[in-house]
Amino acid sequence: MDLATSLGLGLAIFSLAASVVIEGGHLGSLFSVPASIIVFGGTIGATVIGFSVKELKNVPTLFKIGFMGKDVDALQMIQILVRFAEKARREGLLALEDDLGAVDNDFLKKGMQLVIDGTDAELVRNILETELNFIQERHDKGAAIFEAAGGFAPTMGIIGTVMGLVHVLGNLNDTDSLGPAIATAFIATLYGVASANVLFLPLAAKLKNRSANEILVYEVTLEGILSVQSGDNPRIVEEKLKAFLAPELRKNKLQAGGGE
Repeated sequence: MDLATSLGLGLAIFSLAASVVIEGGHLGSLFSVPASIIVFGGTIGATVIGFSVKELKNVPTLFKIGFMGKDVDALQMIQILVRFAEKARREGLLALEDDLGAVDNDFLKKGMQLVIDGTDAELVRNILETELNFIQERHDKGAAIFEAAGGFAPTMGIIGTVMGLVHVLGNLNDTDSLGPAIATAFIATLYGVASANVLFLPLAAKLKNRSANEILVYEVTLEGILSVQSGDNPRIVEEKLKAFLAPELRKNKLQAGGGE
């Protein structure tokens, strides 16, 4: 479970619930089946309209990535590429084929296989950049699903509130139930705004953040693969790839390298 996602979601829900209790309210008063159906059913339906079935099949996986996914380690990738550079200079590119079986990163494995097969460097770059563009596009579509849901949810909440108020105005003779009925009508707005800003939009932001990190690592990988192919000195490969990282990460890389 991703700690930041869990803590953030837990803190947001706790803050909302605590504010109700502090003001003397009861949490039970916030539960409304009709409001839930309007907001969540309507949000899901509206979101489904905007995307294909193939894209929507990935929603469970996207939830898993948001709550349980791990960022790709750029430092580890650099270490792997530096080792490849060292071995390639000692034994040649063909010797790296034996190491590909232990590689669990498809992007790295694909790029190194192209290099081992003797593919021209410019063609290798073109193929991997195309792959990178499509990875970015897939990631953007995943985040867009939750952004769309975050946009629809508040509107569905307003629709639910309007429907509730219409019902209230149609029964003005029953003055005893007027207050509770109005309160219930506004629960739909609460559901819509809260779900958008506590769940859907934060998840979209998390997916974008993970995507940016993964794309950065793939860019590092691409440059590292081309450096290995060109026979660069392992130290040069390391320095070239560290340039992609923040200063603190570069420092950590040096410490990791010094301990080997």
